[in-house]
Amino acid sequence: MFNRPVDPEHQPYSRQTLAKTSRLRGATVTPSVCPYCAVGCGQLIYTKGGRIIDIEGNPESPINEGTLCPKGANAFQLAVNPHRVTQVLYRAPFSDHWETKPLDWAMDQIARRMKAARDADFTVRDEKGRLLNSVRSVGTLGGATIDNEENYLIKKLFGAGLGVVSIENQARI
Repeated sequence: MFNRPVDPEHQPYSRQTLAKTSRLRGATVTPSVCPYCAVGCGQLIYTKGGRIIDIEGNPESPINEGTLCPKGANAFQLAVNPHRVTQVLYRAPFSDHWETKPLDWAMDQIARRMKAARDADFTVRDEKGRLLNSVRSVGTLGGATIDNEENYLIKKLFGAGLGVVSIENQARI
């Protein structure tokens, strides 16, 4: 075609268009895994100021090569939905009504109850004197999207750290 010089004063773009940049410019990019099915597609999560601004497929993922199914493509809406539940409903024992509690309160309750269950059932040795250091009244169940590193940490935390015997994962081979 023709090779004509471009006159900087007569660009085919308005000044507003030239001043615009990608909304992702300057964002922190964090690689992640889609939370939906057991495939484990790679995602890129873009954040600015501690808030998620976009979630896209990761083109470097060997699983999905940047593509996402309809559920994965809507992960952003799951994460930043204004209707997302951020509090929990709690019904005290023998109560006839539910109370709204903050999520931090619920996490503290879970931690306290986990410790109480562990302390109540912790077995150091069996009847033959063999070292057990185990808890049999608590168990864990992992999901299929948990990778090897996360499974390793779960095994160390619950098995070695807390003495939990029943550690299961639906994705075991």
